Amino acid sequence: GDWDFWSDWKDRHLWVTVTPIVLVTFPAAVQYFLWERFRQPWGATVCVLALLFGEWINRYFNFWGWTYFPVNFVFPAILTPGAILLDTVLLLSGSYLFTAIIGGMAWGLIFYPGNWPIIAPLHVPVEYNGMLMSVADIQGYNYVRTGTPEYIRMVEKGTLRTFGKDVAP
Repeated sequence: GDWDFWSDWKDRHLWVTVTPIVLVTFPAAVQYFLWERFRQPWGATVCVLALLFGEWINRYFNFWGWTYFPVNFVFPAILTPGAILLDTVLLLSGSYLFTAIIGGMAWGLIFYPGNWPIIAPLHVPVEYNGMLMSVADIQGYNYVRTGTPEYIRMVEKGTLRTFGKDVAP
C-alpha cells in the first residue's frame, strides 16, 4: 500500500512493521508449493524476485510514466535477504513449523537492515525553511500527493507526540 510506495514513509514505524507481515504470505505459499511438490528450497526467493520485477514495472510505468514522480522516490522494498533466510531455514530444518517460527522471525528482523543501504541517504538531516527534517520529508513536502500517509503526517505535526517521539493513540 501507501507505506511502500513513497520514500518519505519508508522510515516510519508502520512501514517497518506492516510491510514484512503482509508480504510474507506470498513467498510462504510459493515456498510451500515448491517444497511439497518438488523438494526445491528456493520458493520464497523466486517469488520475491518475481514480485520485485512486477513492482519495478508498476513503479516505472505508473509513477514515472504517468505522473512523472522520480523513480528514486517510489522504489519498492527489498525483500531478497529475508527470502534467502526463509529458504535457508527450510532447507536446513525441513520443518514447516520451524520455518514459520524461526524463518518468519528472520524475515521480519532482516527487513529493515536489508533496506537500510537504500534508505540511509534519505535520512540525512537538512535544515529547510528553519525546520530540521530529513531529505525524505522534503521530498514528501515538495511532491504533493493524495492518500493516507498525508493524514498521518498531519497527526505527527499535531499534539499527539509523546516525549519518546512516538505518536500517542
